[in-house]
Amino acid sequence: MLPLRRKPEKAGAARKTAPPNSLFGEILDWMLAPLLFLWPISIIVTHNVADSIANQPYDLALADSVRALARFVVIDEGRAVVNFPAPPRALFRADQDDAVYYQVADWRGVTVSGDPEILPAPLPVSIDGEQIFFRDELIHGEDVRIAYRFLRLDPARPELLVVVQVAETRNKRTDLASRVVTGVLLPQFAIIPLAVILVWVGLSRGIAPLNRLQSLIRRRRPTDLSPVAPGSVPEEVRPLIVAFNDMMVRLEENLQAQQRFIADAAHQMRTPLTGLKMQADLALHETDPVQLRESLTRIAESTDRAAHLINQLLSLARAEASFEKLYTVEPVSLDAVVREVALELYPRAQVKQIDLGVEAGDTELVIEGNPVLLREMVKNLVDNAVKYTPHGGRVTARTRFAGSPILEVEDTGPGIPDVDRERVFERFYRVLGSGVDGSGLGLPIVREIAELHRATVTLDANPAGQGTLARVVFPRSNLQPPPIVQGDHDPLG
Repeated sequence: MLPLRRKPEKAGAARKTAPPNSLFGEILDWMLAPLLFLWPISIIVTHNVADSIANQPYDLALADSVRALARFVVIDEGRAVVNFPAPPRALFRADQDDAVYYQVADWRGVTVSGDPEILPAPLPVSIDGEQIFFRDELIHGEDVRIAYRFLRLDPARPELLVVVQVAETRNKRTDLASRVVTGVLLPQFAIIPLAVILVWVGLSRGIAPLNRLQSLIRRRRPTDLSPVAPGSVPEEVRPLIVAFNDMMVRLEENLQAQQRFIADAAHQMRTPLTGLKMQADLALHETDPVQLRESLTRIAESTDRAAHLINQLLSLARAEASFEKLYTVEPVSLDAVVREVALELYPRAQVKQIDLGVEAGDTELVIEGNPVLLREMVKNLVDNAVKYTPHGGRVTARTRFAGSPILEVEDTGPGIPDVDRERVFERFYRVLGSGVDGSGLGLPIVREIAELHRATVTLDANPAGQGTLARVVFPRSNLQPPPIVQGDHDPLG
């Protein structure tokens, strides 16, 4: 059963349809998107690793220079002195790529020997005379790598430290890191397009069974609703095929039900049309005005019955229709619908001297539903009650709240036997011996509309005595106002 949908906010607004999805494109996107996302991260990680690799050999050489320089530092008459065996620049020769700086500073921060451009070294938490520290700085606007070491030359005065520093520009390191990065990334420029091509080919081969399944379904005749063999499709698609087969079974059942309904409707229509034809033929051969008037009266009555049957068939078809526009919902006053139907059917009740009344609470009961279908449902319930209630009887249409919105139609007619209370919801079924003409479609229409609104319909014996109580219970979510207090019986006229 198709669920009711909410009414669109703007009438006539064009519905936005979702763009068609491609399974091939979805899988390709989910496979390539992480690859394209991880590639820049891979470049960054590769660059950091290359910097680390480039630093290691040059840091070792820089540390050796610091140790060599530290051997020439001594204390002479209370101050640090550097005794170079040769000119300092000969010991720390710069090459064509990098410049080398050195500095020896005493505990007062005074440069004893070397380049004053080197900034003072930060004091570590703990000092180990053999430990070499490294940091990055700028000298004359160039990036440099600095290795430094703290010396205690006087054991009697450990607070007096000498700092030995050797700095080197980073040109050779940068060049080595660039070569490492280039050597790693260049193959990727060839590997990634190859990977994309292989993924494309693999996906094309992977979805080939789906293409074959599509061709198999397209080759079927329009009337072929037989199931697809699940063993002939990939395991991942098998649940979809099982669900598809279940849908085909339901579709076959619906088609058979429609065919039965058409056959039953044709049979039901044939009876009044045959009667009309016979009565018209008799009227054509009738010369007595009185008899002719009686024949015309019977033709009019048969026409009314045929029109009623056609209207019932149209109502049932509308309730079963699958067009979305028929299932738009809006807030509907159930009390107002009941009052309108009662006023419409009041003249028919007056002809049979039936007390037709409406009972409602002090607060209006509003539910979410389709007003046209709800009115048809209420009309069929009240019409049935008036039709089967004898002269001088009583029919009451009641709305109330008892945990959920409830509609009740109570009559004092002959009632429905227990064995027939479920069968009367079948199309064209009528209780034998009722003595009332009918199409057998009223209650099936009621149930169809109730199910569209996710409501339940039951038929019970009238608790007040003879007759039937028809009850429609709507879901709790349909309730709009607070609980309703039962009102008095309001007779119409």
